[in-house]
Amino acid sequence: MKLIRFGEYGKEKIGVQIDGVNYDVSAFGGDYNEQFFAENGLARLEEFVKANQGKLIEVPQGTRLGAPFARPSKIVCIGLNYKDHAEETGAKIPAEPIIFMKSTTSLVGPYDQIVIPKNSVKTDWEVEFGIVVGKRASYVEESDALDYVAGYVLHNDVSERAYQLERGGTWDKGKGCDTFAPMGPYLTTTDEIPDINNVRLWLKVNGKTYQDGNTSNLIFSVAHVVSYVSQFMTLLPGDVISTGTPAGVGLGFNPPIYLKPGDVVELGADYLGESRQEVVAFGQN
Repeated sequence: MKLIRFGEYGKEKIGVQIDGVNYDVSAFGGDYNEQFFAENGLARLEEFVKANQGKLIEVPQGTRLGAPFARPSKIVCIGLNYKDHAEETGAKIPAEPIIFMKSTTSLVGPYDQIVIPKNSVKTDWEVEFGIVVGKRASYVEESDALDYVAGYVLHNDVSERAYQLERGGTWDKGKGCDTFAPMGPYLTTTDEIPDINNVRLWLKVNGKTYQDGNTSNLIFSVAHVVSYVSQFMTLLPGDVISTGTPAGVGLGFNPPIYLKPGDVVELGADYLGESRQEVVAFGQN
């Protein structure tokens, strides 16, 4: 299945996408949140959709899409997880996954605006393959890790490089600004992706391709990072792990290229759909 949420920000209803058409399933009740995933919601929703085949109401075209799940308890990110990206930034290939966090308040929909933070001059883009956790995970073995996954999502890990790298200590400062986590257009359940180790992902700015990678080039695989992160924190249903970005970020160019008001970022991945964000200055959104 492909799960969507639609409507006004903060008041989204739940839906599904079937053969490219968005349908309202709000009659199912609830939201795509921790409780939904923890209580076998995917299986129950699938039965609901089958039982109402031909009766579901189509979502009007042009309706805003939100992130395809409610705000998770945490958004965990893996840094420098593609060799070519590590090389372009001059960083060593990590011996273990690098973990940092994005604020959950950075989460927005796939077509919402990216707001350049106040006083920012180094806002950057990062297309990523995101994992959505399906059940509580703690000290999970790598061989079992994929059993804890509900599905996958397209993520633009927007990053302010000065905040991230020049303002002292941790990366989190440059990762958690408002609008810095556009996700969607939909959550794709695990059964819809034949090989998570062979998923192409790409990103364009103003029509020019800057990133074109594949999950086959991940240093640490999806199963490995789920297991690894679960050694340090309990993952709850609905949590997101973003697996890192391939080469082609603005920071990697000489001179660097950063986002400015009026830019348009487009990104996509096999099986995960495409998204588009217009960049605006703080105070203009």
